[in-house]
Amino acid sequence: MDGEIEIAQKLVDESIRRGFDEAAIVVTSSRRVMVKIANSEPTVIQRWMPIVIELYLTKDRRIFVGSYEPKSIDELLRSIDKIYTVALKVAESHFYAPLPDSMTVRYIDGLVDNRILKAMDEIDVLSERIIEVAHREKIDSVAGMLQLTYMKTALATSKGTQLSESKTALQGYIRAFVEPGGSGQWCFTSTKYDINSLEEMASIAARYAVDSRNRVDIEPGVYDIIFSPMVFGNLLDYIVDMASAFSVLMGLSIFMKSGIGGKVASEKLTIVDEPRNYELPNASSFDYEGLETYNKPIIEDGVLKTLLHNTKTAKIMNTKSTANAGWIRPSPWNIVVKPGDTKLDDIISEVRRGLLITNNWYTRLQNYVEGLFSTIARDAIFYIENGRIIKPVNKVRVADSFLNILNNTEYIGRELYNIQWWEVSTPSKIPYVLVRNVKVSKHII
Repeated sequence: MDGEIEIAQKLVDESIRRGFDEAAIVVTSSRRVMVKIANSEPTVIQRWMPIVIELYLTKDRRIFVGSYEPKSIDELLRSIDKIYTVALKVAESHFYAPLPDSMTVRYIDGLVDNRILKAMDEIDVLSERIIEVAHREKIDSVAGMLQLTYMKTALATSKGTQLSESKTALQGYIRAFVEPGGSGQWCFTSTKYDINSLEEMASIAARYAVDSRNRVDIEPGVYDIIFSPMVFGNLLDYIVDMASAFSVLMGLSIFMKSGIGGKVASEKLTIVDEPRNYELPNASSFDYEGLETYNKPIIEDGVLKTLLHNTKTAKIMNTKSTANAGWIRPSPWNIVVKPGDTKLDDIISEVRRGLLITNNWYTRLQNYVEGLFSTIARDAIFYIENGRIIKPVNKVRVADSFLNILNNTEYIGRELYNIQWWEVSTPSKIPYVLVRNVKVSKHII
């Protein structure tokens, strides 16, 4: 038995001995190294080795969840004792369902890349190489971040589950700048050490920066928009979160009215939750309830196929868990869009009057049920006319609805990009997509 499992099992046993009905404990130990880049130089290198312990405890259908970085097991046991003193003073949970029995899990192969472990000791050299590649485009400077991680996750439950899994992860982004007014950004993520994709990340960011100099304003209106993988990934982060059964039950989803089997998107669009995609950092063989994960379509050929469940939401909605626990809220693991068969240049050629938006931030929801949102396009934005990029433009605000975005998706690129950064929290494989008739307004500072 490894150390993380021993800690998890001890905490399960102690929780039951103290009077709780059920316990599930996740122990995650990590080794991380991150380099921050500013003014085209690696400026800060941080290394840390956190151990995070997450608790799930129940007493008479009451649920208690917590996350800790304790200095010792005794410190955490004192916290468990404090929880028990109030255990019967809180209301029963409408979401309660018993933890599932222990089951055999098929593990995903290839989640640890020893090259990432080696690169942790040379992250400054790796960052300097990325900076050098970006400057081949004659930019002024770059900023960004690169992080390498080794992580081990162990789960033990009072139903006899004992599972553990290790994986590596690489995540980075680069933002390039060039005067007058040009900027571009790109990112990359993987469980694998992939220097070619890191160099491509730097090249794309720098190229977009150079091409977006001398920006001009455009009039607000309705445009056909090509969303880059960075932008479409951000929008899908919100949309797929609405496919969580918890979001539906709480009234925070565009899928409340459609139901499974309803048409919610263009028939050209298929979106899949892929926990068993070994290339993406959220890959996991089991969920927090000890169930074996599996890949599943959320939207297939435009039809809503799956809501994401844990045992609690599944019980309420009279169905089965999709192994997406989340003890309280089921969530996607990795988001993958089925690629189309169109190159980016060919997608651009299909636009009569539109925009290519490469990056965005500050996405906000005005109405969750209707999916009304706005987001600010930033960095490289290009005006397209009669199938040709004409000029770079200044920041704009996209203000539309997620349902319109889904239903008006017409062309899907054939190349997928591994995307994850601040604005795309779920690791994703995303293409460029063309969405018709999107509302655009001016960005007011």
